[in-house]
Amino acid sequence: MSERLQPGDPAPDFTLPDADGNEMSLAGHRGRKVIVYFYPAALTPGCTKQACDFTDNLDLLAEAGYDVIGVSPDKPEKLAKFRDKESLKVTLVGDPSKEVLAAYGAFGEKKLYGKTVTGVIRSTVVVDEDGKVERALYNVKATGHVAKIIKDLGI
Repeated sequence: MSERLQPGDPAPDFTLPDADGNEMSLAGHRGRKVIVYFYPAALTPGCTKQACDFTDNLDLLAEAGYDVIGVSPDKPEKLAKFRDKESLKVTLVGDPSKEVLAAYGAFGEKKLYGKTVTGVIRSTVVVDEDGKVERALYNVKATGHVAKIIKDLGI
């Protein structure tokens, strides 16, 4: 199982393709806080709910100084379809190799319908302006998670 990140840890930098196939890196967001959330798959009910919640609150988060990046193992083509079908405004990036997911502790063993499986662990990591982990939340729920983050961050 991947090591989970702790507050104060340096956030692993990454460069991944976005929904349009353009390279997007975490380092490009230095000077702003970033909410990096990890989800199992585009175009699935829970992941759609979570992505729509982030989109609905994007202006509020941006005003508070936060950028939002969603990471899944999907390829850019599927991310583009997801973004367009759901009118998503969050930045979606794909990690088909799962290297970034593993570096963030968001890939490993988890319980799914009572069985132990290996897969994406729905997680959210808040990165500060200097690239350090401010908060690391694992095994989060898709529904209500964005509202909880907003409350916890005092926004």
